Amino acid sequence: MSSEEPEPVVIRDNRKIDPVTGEARKPATAAADPAAATDDAILDAATAALLAERTADLQRVQAEYANYRKRADRERLAAGELAVSSVLAVLLPVLDNLDRAREHGDLTGGLKAVADQLDDIFAKLGLQAFGAVGDPFDPAIHEAVMHNESDEVAEPTATTIMRPGYKHNERLLRPAMVGVTDPANPSSQSGPTEQADASKTAAPSSAGDPTAQANDEGTVDGDPTAQDE
Repeated sequence: MSSEEPEPVVIRDNRKIDPVTGEARKPATAAADPAAATDDAILDAATAALLAERTADLQRVQAEYANYRKRADRERLAAGELAVSSVLAVLLPVLDNLDRAREHGDLTGGLKAVADQLDDIFAKLGLQAFGAVGDPFDPAIHEAVMHNESDEVAEPTATTIMRPGYKHNERLLRPAMVGVTDPANPSSQSGPTEQADASKTAAPSSAGDPTAQANDEGTVDGDPTAQDE
């Protein structure tokens, strides 16, 4: 019986993807073909340009979305503040009644506790009262209902507060109702030019008139014709 040697087993890996690196395998003849190498270089450049373009598009979309979120957040906050301002404006007459009760000494007991609690809540919501005696008159935030004059003020001043005004986060809810005192003599002081003009006007007109001087001398010395005679 003759012994035969087994044929060696040859394994050829024809997979197009390298299982180790995960990259596409190039044919063995590609390296030896200059034309194929040039085509591969062109393909790689086009792929890189397309990748850069898609990356720029993605970055632009991300920036637009970030700006949209910021704008939406601002609009949501503004809408919320507007809603709170509307509710506070409706409750201002209640605050006016509480202030009147406080001024007359009627705000006592449980009613005072409720009023104090409301004041704390309104302060946390950003409600601010304004309008005090001595504030310069500002038509943007003051509503003048009466006027008088006095020498004790140098500019239009709120001297009577009939109803306080209110703001909510710099938003004007209601102007303050005030009585305004204006300066009595805003231009009482005259400047140097006016004083000089007044002195010129007060000077006698006959100071520089020769005829008037001659008449004055004739009156004092008598009649010149009579003296010659």
